[in-house]
Amino acid sequence: MITASAAQFRDALPMGGRLMGLDVGTKTIGAALCDAGWTIATPAELIKRSKFSADLERLKVTVAAQRVAGLVVGLPLNLDGSESPRTQSTRAFARNLEPLGLPILLWDERWSTQAVTRTLLHADASRARRAELVDKMAAAYILQGAIDALTMG
Repeated sequence: MITASAAQFRDALPMGGRLMGLDVGTKTIGAALCDAGWTIATPAELIKRSKFSADLERLKVTVAAQRVAGLVVGLPLNLDGSESPRTQSTRAFARNLEPLGLPILLWDERWSTQAVTRTLLHADASRARRAELVDKMAAAYILQGAIDALTMG
């Protein structure tokens, strides 16, 4: 099940369980995890993209090891909320994750990369360090927004 509705996603999940947030890029996938009580999201790993089958296998390993109950995939909308070719690509990526057998929430990620980059600049992180951290931190930002919405409603 793929949805953009936090309520529908929450209803599809077992009681609690860890969630994994994904920031899907063309070269990397940033991944973040939250605790089973949906309190806080933390950056987990940066996956270098290759063939989709290899990306899926890498995600399967993490999902199994971390006992992930659902996925939150950042949806890159244009600033006006309209869709772009990247949005369509991300939707296709989410559809291809269906063999994992987990509910998937598509979450608006419009401001995630900018917010994380601003935080890293304030922390005086070097350009190389920012490049290394931004995708998995963006995944944590996306996941935190989703779990905040899930626990409010």
